[in-house]
Amino acid sequence: MDGALTLSFDMGLVLVILGLTVILFVREWVSADVAALVVLVVLGLTQLVPVDRLFDGFASNAVMSILAVMVLGAGLDRTGVMGHAASFVLRLSQGEETRLVVALSLVAGTVSAFMQNPAVVALFLPVASRIAARTGYPLSHLLMPMGFCVVLGGTMSMVGNSPMILLNDLLLAANRNLPSGAESLKPLPLFAVLPVGLALFMMGIGYFRFYGSKILSAQDDRLPVTPGTTESYFEQVYGIRGEVFELTVEAGSSLIGHSIQEAETLPGAPLILAIKDNQGVRVAPPGDQLLAQSTVIGALGPTDAVEHYARGQGLTLAPQLRQLEEAFNPARSGISEAVVPPGSRFVGKTIGELRLRKRYGISPLALTRGEEVYREDIRRIEVQPGDCLVFHGGWPELAEHAHEKDFVVVTDYPKDEQRPQKLWYAVIFFGIGFLLALFGHFPLPVALLAGAVGMLLTGVISMDEAYKAISWKTIFVLACLIPLGAAIDNTGAAAWISQEAFAYLGDWPIWALQLALALLSALAAMAISQIGATVLMVPMAINLALAANASPIDFALIAALGASNNFLTASNAVNSLISGPGGYRTRDFVRIGVPLTLLFALLSVAAVNWVF
Repeated sequence: MDGALTLSFDMGLVLVILGLTVILFVREWVSADVAALVVLVVLGLTQLVPVDRLFDGFASNAVMSILAVMVLGAGLDRTGVMGHAASFVLRLSQGEETRLVVALSLVAGTVSAFMQNPAVVALFLPVASRIAARTGYPLSHLLMPMGFCVVLGGTMSMVGNSPMILLNDLLLAANRNLPSGAESLKPLPLFAVLPVGLALFMMGIGYFRFYGSKILSAQDDRLPVTPGTTESYFEQVYGIRGEVFELTVEAGSSLIGHSIQEAETLPGAPLILAIKDNQGVRVAPPGDQLLAQSTVIGALGPTDAVEHYARGQGLTLAPQLRQLEEAFNPARSGISEAVVPPGSRFVGKTIGELRLRKRYGISPLALTRGEEVYREDIRRIEVQPGDCLVFHGGWPELAEHAHEKDFVVVTDYPKDEQRPQKLWYAVIFFGIGFLLALFGHFPLPVALLAGAVGMLLTGVISMDEAYKAISWKTIFVLACLIPLGAAIDNTGAAAWISQEAFAYLGDWPIWALQLALALLSALAAMAISQIGATVLMVPMAINLALAANASPIDFALIAALGASNNFLTASNAVNSLISGPGGYRTRDFVRIGVPLTLLFALLSVAAVNWVF
């Protein structure tokens, strides 16, 4: 630095605004996006940021990259990619719990290198719930390892989380205020941080494999088992239990030539929910549909009962779903409840007379009336107002008929159109976006938007659906806080803070300064969110590195990684998403998160110095 800086009026004013920002985020008097908007307006009124640059954040590379990643993620979700991910995890783990935790964390964490952390967790929540229901393992054993490994996996690329996306913009902005003679800072390529992020990610996998999972297992006395999952709920309330199996009608089977209704009336018969024959795959096939040789049946029932039924009727039981996997994708079909209102056309008719499979594409499983639950031979039961029907069916068919008001669906289900037939379009254009960013020498937002546009043009997702997929709250927080980072840097406040810090810490070795920076960034993230911590800490880290004659890139990267290091508080959206379904309390996050936070800080400093 050319000389000692003195605290100017503009520096003091921007520090006051920074204090206001911290208070608004910590006290939560208003939502985070409103708080960020207040900060933006104050910066404009005080003219700490020129008006012609005040709204640059909304057109920044960081904002456009996050927007594109959200649309790409929605396209993958719309085509049922996550259903395939659930099946892959189960095959990979072979049903063993320790392997299951590792496999789920590996898959979700790897995906998080390409998508925003909260979006990945939201996509994998139903995957984890489905796996927990099928295996019987507590959901609390799966969600925290998965969520934390998603956070760690987000550090493997420059688009995995908000701090990494924001880092390149802050590096470029810092060039305007570098002292004369200092080398300009260049943005990091898409996977420049892969070795560092991979080290952090594998540390997290090992942490839960050998330590974290044991702590979670020790708390089984109070953590819920598979809370909120459809399968556990319907088993507890209605006694509908078992798994879905795939049965093939072989030559000589006694079911050949019989209808589905007749097959279901045999002793010990499972519920037939789907079939595949020469007419294709159908969920909730009509009861008068005849079974033929090579017909594949999707049946729901207890394992022992289904195996006995298969042996007795000449059916082959597949070890896992293959031909009917897509039909039972939770994004495509599932179990629901519906109440019959007064005035419904169902009233006064038996379940059999309603022909629910043929007319509505749903298979009746049970009926409740008051405290009575009917599961056996429900076709003969006459429907009355207030009855609750339980059925299995496809979500598109259910959404198509729900508006007729003959029944009111009370179970939440995906009402948006699913497009499994567009799966390969989604995967291809998702890959194109990242390949263009990696090898095409295009700016990151341009490359990612190319993939998003490809999905829009091929019908993977519509423009209206793309608008809904974007978290405008995240966009506003990021776009409004970017000018705060510019003000901290442009006024010299970042350089002044770094100068004062260096006056006290100048005798420390570089690695100790970096470790202190990593921990301070983590504390800032807990108080003012990942975005706020990145905007605050990266400019200060660059100036601290210049004062210590160290690498600004190293210090800036450590600050951004530190802003990602929040496993303790709800200011991390991942923690907010998993805390309810997993039944976690604050002390659970503390017991598991504190050691992980310290390991993250130590390893990030070591890995950055080793790689860069």
